[in-house]
Amino acid sequence: MAYVAPVTGIQVALSTAAVFPERTPDAFEAAARLGYDGVEVMVTADPVSQDPAVLRRLSDYYSIPVLAVHAPCLLITQRVWGREPWGKLERSREVAQELGAHVVVVHPPFRWQREYARDFEAGLTRMAQESDVAFAVENLYPLRPRGAEVAAWAPHWNPVELDCPHATLDLSHTAVSGSDALEMAEELGSRLVHVHMADGTKAGLPDEHLVPGRGTQPCAELLRRLAVGGYQGVVVLEVTTRRASTDAERQADLAESLEFTRRHLAEGANLAVVGRAPGGSGAAGGPAAAAGGRAGQPTSPG
Repeated sequence: MAYVAPVTGIQVALSTAAVFPERTPDAFEAAARLGYDGVEVMVTADPVSQDPAVLRRLSDYYSIPVLAVHAPCLLITQRVWGREPWGKLERSREVAQELGAHVVVVHPPFRWQREYARDFEAGLTRMAQESDVAFAVENLYPLRPRGAEVAAWAPHWNPVELDCPHATLDLSHTAVSGSDALEMAEELGSRLVHVHMADGTKAGLPDEHLVPGRGTQPCAELLRRLAVGGYQGVVVLEVTTRRASTDAERQADLAESLEFTRRHLAEGANLAVVGRAPGGSGAAGGPAAAAGGRAGQPTSPG
């Protein structure tokens, strides 16, 4: 597969979750070998993912920066860094700052976290004013057991419906929720500062996190629009390779993901140069255009 060099200024990172069940250090090695611009650290029960000193050594050894930190807000990470949700976000911000990252990815509260959910929007707004680290709320999805929609997260699973300064758009999750990813990006506007690139095939679970281009989501179109629209954030490949039978198969999937992402970002950059935008919209009005600031560092909406 041909190597596609970065040409847009939009950094493409690898999530450490993308090498599971391999370890966090393996993600740094894969990112360096394949030519990714950096990594997003998913904080899990793996002690390495929780230790900024070890992560710094890995970053220095492989010359791979940490561009984002995913807070431990999954069901399986409820005990990581304590059970108090605001404490987890504070610790995530500290680690991000120690590593030079400018984004912490956070999920909406579980419905049973009532006090956290009640203060979630105001609390994130307050924390956004305290540092240059953006807490980017990730879109999730409703649960539909036996066809009945159940709200598992509060105030809402969709950051479009939340009064929060920054958001993450995950295209595997838009597949699960049956959402229009392009419309969601448009509605988020300059609040969209982080993208999880993956694919999915249908509404409803499982949450597939396929290599982009292998599902039904508008991955290519979104990437082109990001490049046209002046997106200032990071695109993170959060694909699953846990079914890979060999390391070579895993590496091939991660290489394909990177090639796909860079190729379609480059197509968007070329469209911007000639003054055309995908989908018939003008370049200046492309979706997910972020306000000014250096690449990889999101800014608050105007």
